[in-house]
Amino acid sequence: MNQTPRGNRLHIAIFGRRNTGKSSLINALTNQNIAIVSDVPGTTTDPVYKSMEILPIGPVVLIDTAGIDDVGRLGLLRMEKTYGVLARTDLVLLVVDPLSGADIHEEDVVRKAGENKIPVIAVLNKMDLHPHVQAGHVADRLHVPVIPVSALTGQGINELKMAMIQSAPKDWAASTIIGDLISPGDTIVLVVPIDHAAPKGRLILPQVQTIRDILDHDAMAITVKEKELKAALGNLKNKPRLVITDSQAFMKVAADTPNDVMMTSFSILFARHKGNLATLVEGARAIGDLVPGDKVLVAEACTHHRVEDDIGTVKIPRLLGQIVGGPLDFTWVSGPELPPDIENYKLIVHCGGCMINRKEMLHRLMITERAGVPIVNYGVLIAYVLGILDRALAPFPEASRIFVEHNEPLQ
Repeated sequence: MNQTPRGNRLHIAIFGRRNTGKSSLINALTNQNIAIVSDVPGTTTDPVYKSMEILPIGPVVLIDTAGIDDVGRLGLLRMEKTYGVLARTDLVLLVVDPLSGADIHEEDVVRKAGENKIPVIAVLNKMDLHPHVQAGHVADRLHVPVIPVSALTGQGINELKMAMIQSAPKDWAASTIIGDLISPGDTIVLVVPIDHAAPKGRLILPQVQTIRDILDHDAMAITVKEKELKAALGNLKNKPRLVITDSQAFMKVAADTPNDVMMTSFSILFARHKGNLATLVEGARAIGDLVPGDKVLVAEACTHHRVEDDIGTVKIPRLLGQIVGGPLDFTWVSGPELPPDIENYKLIVHCGGCMINRKEMLHRLMITERAGVPIVNYGVLIAYVLGILDRALAPFPEASRIFVEHNEPLQ
């Protein structure tokens, strides 16, 4: 179960003041000593992400954060990072010391979580030391469920797990990638280039997840390299329901796939699965407005080893440069946060987001919308520049309609 991709796990952030027992609570929830426990306030500094399984909840990511009452200049920076995890959080556990109770620190957490529409459970810890403290005063102040526990003895941990199940967002589990587009018995052909950019001995995560989703919906997956597609289609007795390709093989796959067979890419599938495909399609329209010298941000949600002819640092800039007719001013970022100055960019080009959850991708889309900056992802951009986005959107009527209504051909 620990092989479940992080983006498909329930993200639970542990908030609380210093030395309230946040790390001890993680150990109690997982029944393992995976978090450092110390009586020294401020042991946890930057947020720490731990992929675990909590029975009976299932695979989760626990986010251990610094204290919400941290002090000093570095403390303020740590608190800023702590609140930054709300962008990728599905559920907040707010750990409260029974003697200190709740004050403005805890109220700030509840307020900011509410602004992000994140449910909060207050955890009244250390009840083994203070058994006579009542949870009512915390509930009256914070207006959230309060569960008394002892991370040391295990008291109340099962009750907390049940409250977590009840409070978790109903839609936190990843929706189907392709299941709503196919029927049992359908054949889906997946085109997977094996080149110097492909990892040795394995497929990449979006390909694996798509194959599994096809099998889960009782359909058949046929996987070929781009050079074998034409022969594979010719050997099929019945035409496939859909052909899905790596975006970098779009042109050959489009040429070899009959016009009466729908075709799209893994990146476009995941644009819908992890975010909002319509937003990214609208963002593609900004490509035609770019002029040489414009600032373009290329954002990838994870870090990976760069290869020769890398899609983000080489292929995308080359494609856009050819369309614009001159060099653009590119900036590249990798990791969990977008830069604070995104309003200075004319376009943001994002990866497929396979390593982040839907909540975080939607949060990124909201940030760009507030800044008034269009955003597109790799697959949508490549299909648009190659002039085949209309065909690649055929399986998605709403996004296709937006593209058709607003499309202006590239010059």
